Amino acid sequence: MATNNAAYTGESGVVKFTDVDTSAVTAVASVRSFTIDQEVQTIESTVMGSGNRTYLPGLRQFSGTMDLFFRDDDGNGAGQTALFDAANSTQSVATSIELYPSGETAGIKLSGNVIITGHSITANFDGMTEATVTFQGSNNLTRTNL
Repeated sequence: MATNNAAYTGESGVVKFTDVDTSAVTAVASVRSFTIDQEVQTIESTVMGSGNRTYLPGLRQFSGTMDLFFRDDDGNGAGQTALFDAANSTQSVATSIELYPSGETAGIKLSGNVIITGHSITANFDGMTEATVTFQGSNNLTRTNL
């Protein structure tokens, strides 16, 4: 188990996605950045006569985004195509995603089942064509030390 004892840098990050149609796990090419958000809802449990509000933890969820340089061929894999197809799917099937903030050999892996909720392509005359993918977690986000 190789832990990352230093601050993370993003240049080694990796994203893998499972194709809904083929069940193949493939790396997503040309990832620029990704964000993962976790949150816990709170349930108020304050009773009359209390001097302060009190809360209990409620339901948990995670969601995220990733920014990519858009590619037609996706390099050696089909990750970008699978993301595009998942956003177009009428099945809304949850599939798995793996996020490696500092690469696949050190640090952590974040993984879980997601539904691709959006896929946007942006083209500018003076820049790269980029894609932004949004996803909603289904069930829990797992952290694994590498």
